[in-house]
Amino acid sequence: MTLRERVKEAGDKLHGSQLVDSILRPGSPFKQGYSDSPRNRSYVIMNNVLYHLHPVKVKRHGVRLSYTLCLGGISFFLFILLTITGIFLMFYYAPTAENAYQDIQELSTSVAFGSLVRNMHRWGAHLMVLSVFLHMSRVFYHGAYKAPREFNWVVGVILLLLTLLLSFTGYLLPWDQLALWAVTVGTNMASFVPVFGGQVQFLLLGAVAVSADTLLRWYVLHVLFLPFVIVIFMAVHFWRVRKDGGISGPL
Repeated sequence: MTLRERVKEAGDKLHGSQLVDSILRPGSPFKQGYSDSPRNRSYVIMNNVLYHLHPVKVKRHGVRLSYTLCLGGISFFLFILLTITGIFLMFYYAPTAENAYQDIQELSTSVAFGSLVRNMHRWGAHLMVLSVFLHMSRVFYHGAYKAPREFNWVVGVILLLLTLLLSFTGYLLPWDQLALWAVTVGTNMASFVPVFGGQVQFLLLGAVAVSADTLLRWYVLHVLFLPFVIVIFMAVHFWRVRKDGGISGPL
């Protein structure tokens, strides 16, 4: 038996194994015994994430750049950019009162491309807040919050608030005087919430004033909790856009 025949035999055994069958979905062209039939072609569409996200039909006005300005797509792209650059920054940053400021300085002076990545992260955060706000303004201006899209409008408002919180929690991480006093002012404003303002302030600070506990708490919110919640609400948002008939049109 030649080497080519042995490789083909090993490939056939692997293709028919339980491991491969558990990974490949029904109708996959790579699955053993696949046949080009209408049922298998429909499986390819239903099992493909990208095909599922994009509808079969779109409204003519929805593909015009002048209508949507691609603000939703820009916001999503900026979130991906912030995720990638944020992971890079996490390698060189320790959320402790002793090291946080020094780590930021070393990012700008000692780490290769550190200053570039940090500025991409910082300006990307500013641009994401702006793009989400403009996206919601465009939706409001075109009346896309009206029936049957009321629920998705509420989801969009929640995403705007989460975006603002994500930006504000990242403001403390450089651990400089600007960050300390900005967070002090912001948490003092939260203390004026009626009835339980003091509890809200203590929940945000983890102490009676900005401290190392506050830095750790806001770091966890910034890199773990808020991005996780935003991903969930974005998935719901994209899904409802498709289920509610795609991009809305002029009345």
